[in-house]
Amino acid sequence: MSFLVSKPERIRRWVSEKFIVEGLRDLELFGEQPPGDTRRKLPRPLQFRMVPWIPVAVTFGFPPHPHLWGTSRVKVSFRCLSSTNEASSESIAAFSKQEIMSSFLPEGGCYELLSVIGKGFEDLMTVNLARYKPTGEYVTVRRINLEACSNEVVTFLQGELHVSRLFSHPNILPYRATFIADNELWVVTSFVAYGSAKDLICTHFMDGMSELAIAYLLQGVLKALGYIHHMGYVHRSVKASHILVSADGNVYLSGLRSNLSMISHGQRQRVVHDFPKHSIKVLPWLSPEVLQQNLQGYDAKSDIYSVGITACELANGHVPFKDMPATQMLLEKLNGTVPCLLDTSTIPAEELTMSSPRTTANSGLSDSLATGNPRTSNGDSPSHPYHRTFSPHFHHFVEQCLQRNPDVRPSASTLLNHSFFKQIKRHASEALPELLRPVTPITSCEGSQSQDHSGIFGLVTDLEELEVDDWEF
Repeated sequence: MSFLVSKPERIRRWVSEKFIVEGLRDLELFGEQPPGDTRRKLPRPLQFRMVPWIPVAVTFGFPPHPHLWGTSRVKVSFRCLSSTNEASSESIAAFSKQEIMSSFLPEGGCYELLSVIGKGFEDLMTVNLARYKPTGEYVTVRRINLEACSNEVVTFLQGELHVSRLFSHPNILPYRATFIADNELWVVTSFVAYGSAKDLICTHFMDGMSELAIAYLLQGVLKALGYIHHMGYVHRSVKASHILVSADGNVYLSGLRSNLSMISHGQRQRVVHDFPKHSIKVLPWLSPEVLQQNLQGYDAKSDIYSVGITACELANGHVPFKDMPATQMLLEKLNGTVPCLLDTSTIPAEELTMSSPRTTANSGLSDSLATGNPRTSNGDSPSHPYHRTFSPHFHHFVEQCLQRNPDVRPSASTLLNHSFFKQIKRHASEALPELLRPVTPITSCEGSQSQDHSGIFGLVTDLEELEVDDWEF
């Protein structure tokens, strides 16, 4: 019995994926169209409606019988912005500002691939450091081999790209270009010089970041989530590895791959029931109602629970529930076990007197809100890394996010007015680089027009310390 795929089966699969890619091209998800009007036309009533329309669901299908695979079916559902309660100038701006995608040319020859800095998505994706030749700017390029992708994976990617086209927000990482090069899907994003918040924790702030730095990061995340929820989506993958920081201190939320629309047949649903695909890596961050998978479903408040877990991750240096089996994790969350910030108010005094192999020298606590890096009476730094005091506002913020009942959790817009953020006095671009010291952004080669890449080796060496696989851009 042979396990090899027969030649007719390979041909049918190639034809199937070919029409998926062609359908994606027709929807302008892969950059500019070639000269000539080769796109499918919308029905005449849609062509002449003088209202803004946004595609909210795009699905691809194929006739069930192989002899009918010569034609593909494309179904696009539209939502009229002027006829829904979600209509706003921000929503229309998301549709009108899609030129941010085409700010880079969608041509493979415009990018010089310098080095592989990571792999991911079940080894289907290769992440490259690249140079955009017209400007010399350094970017990251995701290359996904479509020939190795199943129809399900291609449809999954199509949904991600659709969402990226729909969203336009200062705190959501934009896709600068998406296009097909040979048999690969290329997704170009700006290079984030500080990496992700998880990278910062793993390499410099192993016992947690300062409270003020966390406030800036979570403020950017909540602004992005408020926009995503307003657009009718649930993010479902908020965690430190999806919080990216650029060289100028801007905070971006990534991980759009797991987004789920709450719009069905033109109506916003009260709850949804879909369980995130490829969710093994995000289980510790998921809310109890998502893990429970019952008829009650979940809504955008599930993201707020993930914000609370992420706050503990940033403050403590590790993820709550991380080392638990999935079943035990579910039971703990359903029984109301709530993680907390580790400091002098939550750790018994006798434990704080114990020494720890990790000192506060690299814990990132020197900028903590209350007293900075606390010292003993003789002026020495305390031995325990969690001998610090977070503000009551920070503790209350986390407690509000981790409420077991999603109905009593605040919304993202409500949390932005929480007293925890009153300590923010400057823009993140001004304050965050200072708060992240001694970390320096990886920008040694950025903006260079020279063809001499002798400095690239040092840049790639720094990139190897980053967990690029988890960025998901």
